[in-house]
Amino acid sequence: MRAPARKQKPFAEINTAPFTDIILVLMAIFMVTTPFVLQSNIKVNLPSSGSGEPLQGTKQINITVTNEGMVYLDDKLISRKNLKSEIAKLHQANANLEVVLLSDRMVRFKDLVSILDVLNELGIKNLNIATKTE
Repeated sequence: MRAPARKQKPFAEINTAPFTDIILVLMAIFMVTTPFVLQSNIKVNLPSSGSGEPLQGTKQINITVTNEGMVYLDDKLISRKNLKSEIAKLHQANANLEVVLLSDRMVRFKDLVSILDVLNELGIKNLNIATKTE
């Protein structure tokens, strides 16, 4: 003789363990890939250096000069005429502003001198030139 069929209760719980695992994996992926996304999309071939240390924990702006002579202020294309006024605004907001100059190794020296001249006129003393270490 067969046993009478039992009524099954509806399954009302959601197992959150797989969901938590997926969220943790996604968080790890974002933590690893975020530094790559935040890096500049402007391609420059930096000169090599035997010594050099990365800057850490400072408020800085990046001035990038490409091989074609285009100037970028923190990933934003800017004309040479507007460069001085934009840097002056940033320097007024932060007197200890640090400037990192990223320049392609094939940029004409006169282009770099004109940017250094602007920084000197504004009284910016914290200047670093970016290089890649060998």
